[in-house]
Amino acid sequence: MGKKNEPGQVLHRELYQRMNFLYQAATLMTTITTSAPTNTSTNTKKNLIPLSRFYISTMKSIGTKQVLRIDPSIKRTLCKRCDSVLLPGVTSQIRIKSKPEPQLQMMCTQCGTARGYPIRKGYQLFSEKSENIYSTRNDQNQSKNK
Repeated sequence: MGKKNEPGQVLHRELYQRMNFLYQAATLMTTITTSAPTNTSTNTKKNLIPLSRFYISTMKSIGTKQVLRIDPSIKRTLCKRCDSVLLPGVTSQIRIKSKPEPQLQMMCTQCGTARGYPIRKGYQLFSEKSENIYSTRNDQNQSKNK
């Protein structure tokens, strides 16, 4: 028989760690620019955005194949169309639209896809609301001991 899951143990910890590493590496590759080889007379810079896109697509495929969810705050930093990391001023432009409803519009400079996020007063993501946060068994035991 298989092992029983202990309370407080995270299922698929290695996969989440791998996805986290790929996301961090993709963010780093988006911000880094490398110099072209010195044998050319022009001083051109080469960015590593294609490598960053590959890391994000790999991260998404791991999540899809293993049926793991990506946190909504991380999803908001990814372009749905081209899988690039959306960093303001580097790979995305940010505008605030006031009509018909106030929203922050983030546009990917790589593919031109725009996404809107509501900016109403008191607005929270579903995952950030206190009633939706899962408490572990240790938290419950500590509250009973007080």
